Amino acid sequence: MSTTKLLLGDEAYAQGAIDAGITGCYAYPGTPSTEIMEYFQASKQAAELGIHRQWSCNEKAAMEEAIGTSYMGRRAIACMKHVGLNACADGFMNSAITGANGGLLVTVADDPSMHSSQNEQDSRFYGKFAMIPVIEPSTQQEAYAVPAYAFELSEKMETPVLIRFTTRLSHSRADVVVADAPRAQNPVKFTANPKKFVLLPAIAKKNYDLLCAKQPAFEAESENSPFNKLIDGADKSLGIIACGIGYNYLLEAFGGKCTHPVLKLSQYPMPTKLVKKLMDECDEILVIEEGMPVVEEMLRGPFGNEKIHGRLDGTLPRTGELNTRCVQLACKLQVPELPQASQSLRGRPPRLCDGCPHADTYRALTEACDKLGEAKIFGDIGCYTLGALPPYNAITSCVDMGASITVPKRASDAGMKHAVAVIGDSTFTHSGMTGLLDAIWENASITVVILDNLTVGMTGGQDSAALGRIEDIVKGLGVPAEHVRIITPLPAKHAENEAIFEEEMAYRGVSVVIARRECIQTLRRKVRK
Repeated sequence: MSTTKLLLGDEAYAQGAIDAGITGCYAYPGTPSTEIMEYFQASKQAAELGIHRQWSCNEKAAMEEAIGTSYMGRRAIACMKHVGLNACADGFMNSAITGANGGLLVTVADDPSMHSSQNEQDSRFYGKFAMIPVIEPSTQQEAYAVPAYAFELSEKMETPVLIRFTTRLSHSRADVVVADAPRAQNPVKFTANPKKFVLLPAIAKKNYDLLCAKQPAFEAESENSPFNKLIDGADKSLGIIACGIGYNYLLEAFGGKCTHPVLKLSQYPMPTKLVKKLMDECDEILVIEEGMPVVEEMLRGPFGNEKIHGRLDGTLPRTGELNTRCVQLACKLQVPELPQASQSLRGRPPRLCDGCPHADTYRALTEACDKLGEAKIFGDIGCYTLGALPPYNAITSCVDMGASITVPKRASDAGMKHAVAVIGDSTFTHSGMTGLLDAIWENASITVVILDNLTVGMTGGQDSAALGRIEDIVKGLGVPAEHVRIITPLPAKHAENEAIFEEEMAYRGVSVVIARRECIQTLRRKVRK
């Protein structure tokens, strides 16, 4: 029996994991992966089954918690966006060496075009780097089917499996046929070789040899994968390799049926036999892949191959998301004219919400900086990064999560008189605490402003691990209690807040100012309820 649901790609994947017998999902919110965990949290079925579905404080913790569940023989998923994989790379890479016991899926949603990200990195490189299988579904129905297949693959090959989503699949909806009853969760079962999880050099070397020995078996799985298929076509002047969501773009470009031979590629390592068959049959090869030219680069080789076309030779755009139109142009199809944009439309740059507490914080902080002179404000990842734009023009750097503390710490060491960090409450517990500890250890002359809006605001209002704990954390790390100040960012308190900023910026040591007022969006939702 089965039913049909209208689901986002992220939601289809989460439902597929529930139906595949998952025991725990571990994640940190980040667009476009957030909806996976949110689906688990909203699911009555997941609650009844006792599936773990609470946010972790960062991706590193999520990855390691998923490894712990796998260690017990049970099925687990770690979820994050692509830059989150950088944060958990240590655990991720080493999980390939320890291997898996219960099924272990590392689920990463890439963000080509950087809709809400700092870069366009392609997580397939990480899968190749770790030497583990990678699966990137093409449709919402495949997103639903992937967990059951990938958990079985993970347990059969005793390896973690990387699942790659991209924005367009994560955030688009389709009808998905789902099972009426979930598979039972795995019972607790310890691995027959528990020492394989102890990565002393002698054990790690043996494990690495085993991982290398598994590579032919991984490729054989790709050759026979239900997610990879070679589809014949009459016009062999061109063969097309369509990776993941690229297969959808291709079908849309041709109105449902491509006239050329197509290799639909959704599981890696690359199935070399299928690729060779396509290349032998066709005069030219076009590689359609969302993200970076991973497959195209492998096929072109270090000295190039004029038969291979894609992002590297300009047949497709080198950066950004693909779309139906650019695939049509690459396949030399007729392309309808795009309507001209209205000259009366004005650009709408992003800005802080009306009533946002960060706006009042920036007004007081920038005026304090102007009075003191020789001051710079260093930013971090969050909605408060919009303080870099007019009318505030406050932030001078934003690199990655936690860097708002470590960058000004070094700037202060190098001679900056007034170095100020702004960091969100959730970002602080994600990656800021170690930077603050470093500053305390060297007694750096910096002022850290923690923007506490009582939630993870940028990704939709999830719970923050810092809620109600920030003062205790910073004092426990070693900030003097008299230099831990709390302000309420409101227009009525502007003069008072500005004076506090001036006092703490003048202090020659580490000080922390906590600007606390609830996010206006979560407050509005509470009022509506």
